[in-house]
Amino acid sequence: MSLHLKQLLFCFLLLSPVFSIAQTQGSFISALENPNDWVESVFKKLNRRERIAQLFMVRAHTDKGKVFEDSIARLIRKERIGGLVFFQGGPGRQAALTDRYQSVSKVPLLIAMDAEWGLGMRLDSTISYPYQLTLGAIQDNNLIYEMGKQLAIDFKRIGMQVNFAPVADINNNPKNPVIGIRSFGDNKYNVSAKVSAYMKGLQDNNVLVSVKHFPGHGDTDVDSHHDLPQLPFSRERLDSLELFPFKELIKQGASGVMVAHMNIPVLDNTPNLPSTLSRPIVTELLKEDLGFKGLIFSDAMEMKGVAKFFPEGESDVLGLIAGLDVIELSGNSKRAVKLILKAIKSKQLSWERVNASVRKVLLAKYWSGLSNKKFINPEDIISDLNRPEARMLNQQLADAAVTILNSDSQIKNFDWSKKTALVSMGTPNLTTFQNIMKPLLPNSLIFLLPKDPSESDLNNVREELKAYDQIIVSIYDTRRRPGAVLDYNVGLKTLVADIAKMNSIFTLFANPYTISGLPGLEKAKTLIVNYQNSEEAQRAASRVITGELKATGKLPVTVNPGYNNGAGISQR
Repeated sequence: MSLHLKQLLFCFLLLSPVFSIAQTQGSFISALENPNDWVESVFKKLNRRERIAQLFMVRAHTDKGKVFEDSIARLIRKERIGGLVFFQGGPGRQAALTDRYQSVSKVPLLIAMDAEWGLGMRLDSTISYPYQLTLGAIQDNNLIYEMGKQLAIDFKRIGMQVNFAPVADINNNPKNPVIGIRSFGDNKYNVSAKVSAYMKGLQDNNVLVSVKHFPGHGDTDVDSHHDLPQLPFSRERLDSLELFPFKELIKQGASGVMVAHMNIPVLDNTPNLPSTLSRPIVTELLKEDLGFKGLIFSDAMEMKGVAKFFPEGESDVLGLIAGLDVIELSGNSKRAVKLILKAIKSKQLSWERVNASVRKVLLAKYWSGLSNKKFINPEDIISDLNRPEARMLNQQLADAAVTILNSDSQIKNFDWSKKTALVSMGTPNLTTFQNIMKPLLPNSLIFLLPKDPSESDLNNVREELKAYDQIIVSIYDTRRRPGAVLDYNVGLKTLVADIAKMNSIFTLFANPYTISGLPGLEKAKTLIVNYQNSEEAQRAASRVITGELKATGKLPVTVNPGYNNGAGISQR
């Protein structure tokens, strides 16, 4: 029998139902306590290099062309890596590539994605659920559980098993350049409860999580994609704040945790050593002190927070020595495997330690259904990922997040017959909100102001607005990742303060932290916070003004001394 036929036969046996005993019931953590025949059968067929390769997940795209796609296929065949992390592209193309990549892999690949707010974070033609900061305003965590469930359905439909989410960081630094809208807020109890709901929605439907970024990336002023942040806090502070959500989620059976690239002197005073490579942090703190038994993922090893000091695969071997199970996006996986073998030979690392991680990775594949060979049905994939129940839930989430600050008196006393100005700020185009409101207000006019209007245009608008009985102002942030400070010019921000003194309702379709950068906005009689610029948020705001929807959201962060965490008028 030729070598090629032997490989095909091995792949068929590995993936066929002969090796697929009944799917493990219960959580991934409970499954770790029991021997697994499929795991052992696969493990025994792997040589030493192939075992090490199971601990690596490499980057995959569907928008970089055939040359890139072919290079990943060759990498899978030659290096026998354990998994892929998909980034930008489209769902149909990704499904086809996943089938191709799985067909050439000796062991089923574990497929992951950063889908913190749904597949739309990475893929076109798919749903983007609200940012976690928006979800932080919601009072009914059952909605967030349902989002996790719907996202698990999406993952299964497109052949993925791991969501690098939810974010468990407490964003108590408004100037944080990397977390911000990705966090549920600055209250550790609210963050923990919402991460738990999201996590359980995924795990109850057999999708693995990677709760991140351990031990807590919320209070940094450096983006670890570009440099190594430092957490200069005491152990008492870390225990009571940053670590709080992770402790709770470990108790509740988190299947995976992602370790961040941060230097934390109180936990490990080695200069320039990222937490991902620290044995005191990964093994002693996470595994031993907190008792975590699940999969431990590194954050991307290509990030400057680690690659700046440990390039070309050096970080990978140090990460395994520290206690990581899975290396995400190695700088050089081929070199890293050689370095790991060298570390084992020099007794810096043991086969016992490596094999334990390999078995854990294989069990993750079994638990998430990869012991059964299943090709992805390409038919109706886009409509399946945009199913009515998921779209309805997306609107329900936006509805539940709407937060009213100051007072709702302007809404209660709103006169639809009065002369009304509809002022849009931050975008030169008509928006969903204006298109909904204009037909309801027969005696109204729309004013469109870009981010940087001229002084003469501002003066003209200021003068014209004096002729109106009431004004509805919409503030938009059109950036892909809405920041804590609006990119408006000074003149436009001054106009906000001037209009706030008039008979006005403000609707904010932006990061709530932007309120602190708009002095005078607090004088507005009614401020409706919608947290982000989405069609769902704009529909929700219009329904609050018309009285069709009662606002129930609460601020998930403290914006300034006047607007604290928990602020919000619950309408009846």
